[in-house]
Amino acid sequence: MPRGAKASATIYSVIETAKENGLNPFQYLKYLFEQLPQLDEPKDPQPLDDLLPWSSKIPLTCRVF
Repeated sequence: MPRGAKASATIYSVIETAKENGLNPFQYLKYLFEQLPQLDEPKDPQPLDDLLPWSSKIPLTCRVF
């Protein structure tokens, strides 16, 4: 699979998972792009778990009501 196709599939998956978890995909991606560079240890699973779309720690600004 070409890299571009894999990257597109990954982004599509993140967007669809965000929608299924009641998140606004644009706001969620914006939040991820703001938070990911600030992680002290990017391979530590706990901070990454807090960024998953089903985490209760996702801010209300990312949610659709």
